[in-house]
Amino acid sequence: MRSHIAVAAAAFAVGGVWLWAFLSTDSVWLFASLIVVAVLAFAFFQRFDAAGRYRRALATRPRRAALFAVLAVAGVAGGLRDQAYPLLMLCTVLLFVVACIGLNIQTGYCGIVNFAGAAFFGTGAYTAAVLSAHGVPHLFAIVAGGIVAALVGSLLILPVLRTRGYYAALVTIAFGILFSTFLEVNSALGGPQGLKLPGIDLFGWRFNRDIQLGGASASFYVNYLVLSLALALAAFVFARRVERSWLGLAFDAVRLDETAAATFGIGIARAKIIAFTLGNLLCGISGATYAMMQGFIAPNNFTFGESLILVSIVILGGIGNPLGIVPAALVIIVVPQKLQFIQEYRFLLYGCLVILILLFRPEGLLPRPLRNYFPESSA
Repeated sequence: MRSHIAVAAAAFAVGGVWLWAFLSTDSVWLFASLIVVAVLAFAFFQRFDAAGRYRRALATRPRRAALFAVLAVAGVAGGLRDQAYPLLMLCTVLLFVVACIGLNIQTGYCGIVNFAGAAFFGTGAYTAAVLSAHGVPHLFAIVAGGIVAALVGSLLILPVLRTRGYYAALVTIAFGILFSTFLEVNSALGGPQGLKLPGIDLFGWRFNRDIQLGGASASFYVNYLVLSLALALAAFVFARRVERSWLGLAFDAVRLDETAAATFGIGIARAKIIAFTLGNLLCGISGATYAMMQGFIAPNNFTFGESLILVSIVILGGIGNPLGIVPAALVIIVVPQKLQFIQEYRFLLYGCLVILILLFRPEGLLPRPLRNYFPESSA
């Protein structure tokens, strides 16, 4: 067990170096080589079930796994400390991970297909914009963004509860389109011109100021990276707690067979309302943080296409597995940005890459493992 943890720690360190090179390189050949190396390493781990052994070893010590992840990201942040754009991409990936963990609670755990993820993401963003413009403390504005998104979702859940399958998905699609249209025509929210937001200020610490430590300096995006990483870790821990609780068991029962679940006394409506509310809460918090990091939001940031990106991350990572969201978000968010040198053809290559992944891994990069009803005690 100890040897597996030591090897897993080394794997996190190597992964941090790979991520640093992946984000910082401008060389086409190095970027392609890094993708090939990642594919080969993934195939090796899957072929010999090495990933499964290390995952099971770290599952008994979740605090060590979190520590390894934090140290790896800290190393990447140190290597990219003065490179604003790679840091911005990494912050974006982490905030999208938070939003997709919320969608994962809805879709992967409870079976509610939500194609309006960008609408709830945008609800949190616009809530933060309006509250910060009126002098509300930024921490409260971020939390309020999640709460408002959850409240808006409680209204949408009513027609979702009266439909199933494709019809429920159509309800969320219609809401996403209506939300984008509402922003376009609402002059109080800036209309198509959008709204500006101030940088985050928490307890006197201004996030939009570059960091100066002695003679060394770092980009102000390091501040947002620390906050984004904290939100991602909190969302992951929260999702795992929900999954392992009695509520997670109810979600699984509803997702697998609503009729059988109702027969055994599980409240179908209650389970769906809770899953939908929790998922939208995470979407709203991540949207509020993302908006204040960007400093500007507009209706075209929260279109139906953006919702499809969020759903694609959940599907590509492995429905029901929060851990798979991280590599999927890297593929879907970072790869198109790195392929800008081929202009419009980058979407063709990006689409081919996603199709190949789904052909060889139809259940996603990291499928959800079978539930362990007798989990080992955590250390």
